[in-house]
This record gives sequence, structure tokens and C-alpha cells, in this order.
Amino acid sequence: MKIRTPLAIAGAVVALSVPLAACSSSNDHSGMSEMNGSASPTIPVGAQFNSTDVGFAQGMIPHHAQAVEMADMALVNTTNPDVLALARQIKAAQSPEIEKMTGWLKSWGQNVPSTAMGSMAGHDMTGMDGMMMDGMMSEADMKRLSTSSGTAFDRLWLELMIQHHEGAVKMAKVEVADGKYPDVIALAQAIISGQQAEITTMESLIKNLPA
Repeated sequence: MKIRTPLAIAGAVVALSVPLAACSSSNDHSGMSEMNGSASPTIPVGAQFNSTDVGFAQGMIPHHAQAVEMADMALVNTTNPDVLALARQIKAAQSPEIEKMTGWLKSWGQNVPSTAMGSMAGHDMTGMDGMMMDGMMSEADMKRLSTSSGTAFDRLWLELMIQHHEGAVKMAKVEVADGKYPDVIALAQAIISGQQAEITTMESLIKNLPA
């Protein structure tokens, strides 16, 4: 079953985006709008980062926060050892990455989205332009997940997490193509390889679930 219900990017992140300053370099503009539809942030002339790096971090922080929330749901709602192991793996990988991206944004003087959205079961967040963040779950998705149990929970969790990972991979590919800051590009490459491997694992787990 293919589920296509992406969640809108956090309006707070969009609202906090700073208009592009006249002194900003002319090539720092494409990536952020591709990933979250908002105006480009102010980038100081000669900065080691660009708007793609900023947009990637600002978009991936809430994206990761929701994945961690979903992992926490699995830790209390399943007894499937494979799903439990994967949930622990996802949480262990993505929680430190949130901290890393937060540190970059602070060091660049950019706005940091709140991970309080991690209580996302219940928040459809629409940007000012209505753009949607790739792969994120809607309020309805999260409610269905929270009210599922047994094999039904496992199947839905895996299906939704595959969608979530596919969105993260898409965002990461934009960063690899258009980013500037080496450490951010390296993180994006790690997300692509790590989450694609997890997608393969989850597809296999779904096939092996009881009917």
C-alpha cells in the first residue's frame, strides 16, 4: 500500500525566514526554496554556507523530530523485535543529527525550528505558500498510527516510515547537489545511504509480516 499524505512544512519555520539581503551573494538562492518553498535567508557575503545548507537544516530538523516521535511510538506499541530494533536505530541516528544541525544554524546566526513539533501527532503545518515537506505525516496519519496495534501497527508504521525516509532522501539529494558547507553535504550523503538501506530493510519486513 502506497501512502501519500505529506505534512506541510512548519509555518513557524517559514515565518521566521529572513528576506534576502541586497548584499547576499547571487548564487545562494535555489536550494531552500526547492526544499521548503520559503524565501531565501540572508547569507553574509563570503560565508562558507549557502541558503541550500540553511534550508536543509531548517527543514530536516522537524523532519527528523517527527521520525523520532514515530520511533518512540513503536517502542511502546510493538512487540515485533525487528520493528523495535529499527525504531531504536532510527532514534539513535536522528536525535544526534538534530543536535548537529541545530548547532550549525546557531553558529550561522540562522533561525532554529523548534523540535516541540515533535508532539506532531496532531499538527498539520502549512507554510505561507502552502508548500509541503517531503514525506512527513499528516495529523490523520499520526492518529491512525497511534490507534493501531499488533500487526496492523507494524505494517502501518513501516509503510509510513518508508514514505518518511523517501522524503528525507529527496531533501538530502538537493543538499548534495546544491549545498556548499562540506559538513552539511557529508550529513546529507550519510542520510541518503543510511535511509535508503533502512528502506530496503523495511520493505523486506513488510513482506514477512503475517497476513
